[in-house]
Amino acid sequence: MITVLRIGHRPDRDKRITTHVCLVARAFGADRILVDTADRELEATFNGVNERFGEGVILETGAKWRKVLREWDGMIAHLTMYGMELDEAIGRIGEQESKDLLLIIGAEKVPGEVYKAADFNVSIGNQPHSEVAALAIFLDRYHKGKPMREFDGKMTIIPSNEGKVVRERE
Repeated sequence: MITVLRIGHRPDRDKRITTHVCLVARAFGADRILVDTADRELEATFNGVNERFGEGVILETGAKWRKVLREWDGMIAHLTMYGMELDEAIGRIGEQESKDLLLIIGAEKVPGEVYKAADFNVSIGNQPHSEVAALAIFLDRYHKGKPMREFDGKMTIIPSNEGKVVRERE
């Protein structure tokens, strides 16, 4: 089981970015998303996507991140610019696939206690970058580039070079 923990969400400032974090987590294989700030609008947006495109990923906002870290019984990987090189970390994390994995991404400066609590501080490149990109790259490498998760929703997007093709299921 993969859980993504988003720390530092500011609803007024981070609405689109956190929505994108949730969409990437959902599509690329996370099972659950925890956001540290309560945000009913984010929940409604995410639940709308689940209703249309398929359920199976849980979003909880208002999570107490310190409590999550204290109670986590599995591996913790913090995605950052300051840490172990990505491919080395993926290899070491992959050796312990039987354990649940908590992926932590920050919106603003992440407290030092997160770095200390993490089993792996994973460097997703050493230049400033988006947490959305960090999450997508990590999950893609972790899943060895396998196709994105399939959902059984009311709607499905059909790949096409000639515009948008969306099929509604009966």
